Amino acid sequence: MPRISRLLLATSMLVAVPALASVPAQEPVSPPKPKASPAPKAVSSSIPETVTVTANRIPQDLSKVGSQVTVVTQRDIELLQRRDLADLLSREPGLNMVRTGGPGGTGSIFMRGTNANEVKVRLDGMDINDPSTPAGAFDTAQFLTDGLARVEILRGPQSGLYGADAMGGVIDMTTKQGQGPLHGFVRLEGGSYSTKNQTAGFSGSLHRFHYMVEVSHNHVGDYQAVPKDIRAQVHGHDIASNRNDNRTANVRLGYDVTDNFDLGFTAHLTQADYEYVADDYSSYPTLPSAQQNESDLKQAILRGTAHLKSFKGVFEQTLGVGYVTYRRHDITAGESDIASNRGDRLKVDWQGLTHLGHNGSFLVGYDYIRERILTPIDAQTTTNAAWGQLEGHWHDILFGSANIRYDNNSRYGNYVTWRVAPAVKIPGTGLTLKASGGSGFHGPSLNQLFVSYPAYYFLANPNLRAERLLGFDAGFEERLLNGKLTFGADYYGNHVRNLINTALSGYNYTYVNVARAQTHGVEAFVDYRIIKSVDLRGTYTWTDATDRSTGAALVRRPRHKATASVIWTPTKRLSITPSLLYVSGWHDLDRYTSMSTIGHDYVTVNIAAEYKLANFVTLFARGDNLGNRYYENPVGYLQPGRSFYGGVTFGL
Repeated sequence: MPRISRLLLATSMLVAVPALASVPAQEPVSPPKPKASPAPKAVSSSIPETVTVTANRIPQDLSKVGSQVTVVTQRDIELLQRRDLADLLSREPGLNMVRTGGPGGTGSIFMRGTNANEVKVRLDGMDINDPSTPAGAFDTAQFLTDGLARVEILRGPQSGLYGADAMGGVIDMTTKQGQGPLHGFVRLEGGSYSTKNQTAGFSGSLHRFHYMVEVSHNHVGDYQAVPKDIRAQVHGHDIASNRNDNRTANVRLGYDVTDNFDLGFTAHLTQADYEYVADDYSSYPTLPSAQQNESDLKQAILRGTAHLKSFKGVFEQTLGVGYVTYRRHDITAGESDIASNRGDRLKVDWQGLTHLGHNGSFLVGYDYIRERILTPIDAQTTTNAAWGQLEGHWHDILFGSANIRYDNNSRYGNYVTWRVAPAVKIPGTGLTLKASGGSGFHGPSLNQLFVSYPAYYFLANPNLRAERLLGFDAGFEERLLNGKLTFGADYYGNHVRNLINTALSGYNYTYVNVARAQTHGVEAFVDYRIIKSVDLRGTYTWTDATDRSTGAALVRRPRHKATASVIWTPTKRLSITPSLLYVSGWHDLDRYTSMSTIGHDYVTVNIAAEYKLANFVTLFARGDNLGNRYYENPVGYLQPGRSFYGGVTFGL
C-alpha cells in the first residue's frame, strides 16, 4: 500500500439488507435564520448554507449540482433542539428513521427504500459504519448532535465517489471549527423521562492555531418502551423500563503551517451504558419481564489530515489517516455469559484536485481500507481503490460531473462503479433541471463472511459477493421572488440485485446472494421566506419498495412522509419553531410474535423556543409530541409521548 500511495503522489505532481426485508436488531443482544445562541457562535462552519461539499467532494453551490442533496446546518440543529442524530434525521426527505424505543435504542437509517446497511455514514471524512455487527450498518443510537456544524444528506447511489455501502446514499457530517477569540459555554437541560443533560465547550483561534472542544453527558433515567396492550398481558410482576447514559467528547484542532499548507485533527469519543427491558421467551408470544438487559458501547473516531496547495493554488492535495473502533459488551438478563463485539477500520486516503480555471476541475483519489473484527473471532479484509471525477460548467447554464471508481477487496473481488450528474439552469428564470444516474455496491459484512454459530445451525459464507444497485433520479428546482421562495421535486428509481439473504443449505442455514428489490419514489420540498421574521419549510416523500421475487412490500418503508416547520423570530432575542411530522402506515414484523403486521400512521407536533435573556444567558424550551400521539415505530416499541424539556445556556 505505501508503494502505491507514493506512486500516486508522484504521478499527481507530474500532471499538476443483509436480507431483502432487512430490519434493525430488536435491541442490542447477543447473536441468535435567527441569531444563534451565544454558546456556539464562534464555532460554526465556514461553509455557506447554499453550498454542498459531499456531492462532488468539493464545495459547490447546491443549484449547480445534479445530485439531490439536503444540507442541515448548525443553525437548524440549534433551532429544532434535536439532541441526537436519529431525531434530527427523522424530518429529512428520502429517509425513514427506525429506533427501538427511546434514546439509546438501536437506530437505523433507510434511504430511498434501501436497506439500512446500504447507507454510508461519514464524520469529518471518515467512514463510520460499524464493522463489528452482523449487518455492518451505522447505528444512530448513541450519536449526539453536539459538536456538529452541518449534516449533508446525499441521496442516490454514490459508490463512484465513496465506494462500498453507498448504495442508497451518503450521510456526511462535519464538526464545528474554532475561530476568533476564546469563547466558552455551558448548557444545562432537564425534562421528561428523568432527562438530565449537560454540555460544555470552548473554542477559538490563536495566530495559526484553531481549536474546538465540547463534552456532553445525556441521561434518560426512566423510559417505558413496552406498548400498553402488551403491558396489559403481564401479571404478577412489574415491567422494567429503559435507562440510557451517554458521554461524548468532540475535539477539532487545526494548524496553518503556511498559507498553503495546513494540518488538521478531529476526534469523536463515546462511552454509553444502555439498560432496557428483557423479554421472557418461556412463553409464546414473548412477553416483557421485570429484568433488564445491559449494553455497553465504547466508540472512538479519529482522523488526521494534511492539506497542501501548489502551483499558486491550481493543484491541491489532501492526505488523510482515519481510525474508528467499536467495542460492545451485551449482558442478557438471566445469562452468565457476556456477548462481545469488537471491530475497527483503518483508512488511508489521498485526493488531488486540479482546478481547470473557468472550465471546472479534475479530481483523483486513492483509498486503502482495512476492516477487522476482533471479537468473537479474528478476521479482516482489505480494500484498495482508485477513483477519478471530471466536473465542469458552460456559460453558467450547463453544469455536470462524472466519476468512476475501481475497488479491489481481498475477499469479495473487484467492482467498478460510476455516476454522472448534469444540471441545466434555464436562462432568464430561476429554474434548474437536475438528473443523475449511477451504480452502487455493498460488500458482505465481516460477520456474514466469517462468524458461524454451529450450535444454532447457522454458518458463515466466505464466498458471498457484493450487493449491486443501478439507480437514477430526475427533477427540478425553482427559485422565485428574488430567492425568497424555493421549491423542487424529483423522481427516483433503483434496481437492486445480489441482495444477501438467509437460506437452508443441507442441515444448516447460511447467507446467500439470492434476493432482488426495486424501489422508486418522489421527493419534494419548499422553503418560503414569507417575511424577514417568518420562514416556512415543508417536505414530502413517497416511497414504493418491493421484493421483485414475490411482489411483497419491503418492511419498515412507509409509503408517505411529510414534514412542515415555521421559523418565527418576532424579535432579535426570541425564536419560536413549531414543526410537524407525518408518517403513513408500513409493513413490519411484530417484536413479540415475529409475525407480519402493519404499522399505524402517526402525526407528531413539536415546538422549540429560545430567548436571549442577556448577552451571555439564553433560555430555551421545547415540547415534543404535543398531541400525545400513541405510536410504535417499529411495531412493538412504544415511542415517546407528550414530553417537555427546558434549560439555560451560559456563554463565556
